[in-house]
Amino acid sequence: MKLSGKVAIVTGAASGLGRAIAERYLAEGARVCIADVRGAAEAARALGANALGVQMDVTDEKQVDDGVARCVSSFGGVDILVSNAGVQIISALTELSLADWKKMLAIHLDGAFLTTRACLKRFIAQGRGGSVIYMGSAHSKEASPLKAPYVTAKHGLIGLCKTVAKEGAAHRVRANVICPGFVRTPLVEKQIPEQARDLGISEAEVIKNVMLKQTVDGEFTTLQDVAEVALFFAAFPSNALTGQSVVVSHGWHMQ
Repeated sequence: MKLSGKVAIVTGAASGLGRAIAERYLAEGARVCIADVRGAAEAARALGANALGVQMDVTDEKQVDDGVARCVSSFGGVDILVSNAGVQIISALTELSLADWKKMLAIHLDGAFLTTRACLKRFIAQGRGGSVIYMGSAHSKEASPLKAPYVTAKHGLIGLCKTVAKEGAAHRVRANVICPGFVRTPLVEKQIPEQARDLGISEAEVIKNVMLKQTVDGEFTTLQDVAEVALFFAAFPSNALTGQSVVVSHGWHMQ
């Protein structure tokens, strides 16, 4: 098993991409802390004895530090952080409130910072290295209308990753970003009617002509596609790929 003996913390893991990654890690022998603002305990119970549920608002410094400490206390350490928690707000920039702008950046960037800081301290103290994986987006490389704070935050994760890769290198800590295209998570399902309304087109047109227009095959990226890349980064045996991001988008964006 590729992650036998490893301990992972996955934020936003009660559902969607985080849940798929947690399940993949468990199948490869890891013990996994399911961290989420709601539903963490229920998800952990469903996933079995090697899963631990921790309620965590990633924008709350105390909840993050306490949640990481609980994971370490329960499982004897931590080796992998997947910073996945996120939300989406669809709005034209001229209509976007400052509160919504701040909310988006807080969850995506403050949350990534707080969880990284807490885990990086543990990685260094343990002396056995570690892997930090951020959930970016094809929007870490591109932009789309109606998504100003999301695009800004996802671009920011690239910079944070590169900095962690530089600072963590002396401690054998790697950092990477996964940049999915459109995956049919609850987050994306919510966007479809919102974009249809804001763009004045049907939901079918949003899927075909907005979300999947630039893919090579008209297909959504799957949860399994992303989970496999998360496993690849977590299990990679050296620093050769640290600081790198990988787009998983069926050709929606190509580097």
